[in-house]
Amino acid sequence: MRVRCVGGIVRDEAGRLLLVRRGRPPGAGLWSVPGGRVEPGEDDAAAVARELREETGLDVAVGALAGSVDRPGPGGVVYEIHDYAAEAVGGDLRAGDDAAEVRWVTPAELRELPLTEGLVEALESWGLLGP
Repeated sequence: MRVRCVGGIVRDEAGRLLLVRRGRPPGAGLWSVPGGRVEPGEDDAAAVARELREETGLDVAVGALAGSVDRPGPGGVVYEIHDYAAEAVGGDLRAGDDAAEVRWVTPAELRELPLTEGLVEALESWGLLGP
């Protein structure tokens, strides 16, 4: 079974990337870009905006597709993840929903965190993170 998911790639004025530490499986305790499942009747942009609001407290303007990856899940599930560029346009940064923490990180800090599998490689392949 394939499950469509989305993520939001958000940077601040200093070029730092917005990350959340997952509070629940899959990836509990690991850092990743905020996102989650697309709900029935939602398009990707609506799902990105909803997930970012729920997990980070920020309102975002959703931009272009940055890239897509497939990740295996439990019981043969495949998470089909479509990550979009997004810009924070309002709200107050706070961890919510299934995010245990939320913070802005530099590329160097990103590489020091326990991350979800393949995150650095995906960001690099999409030209969003230097090698």
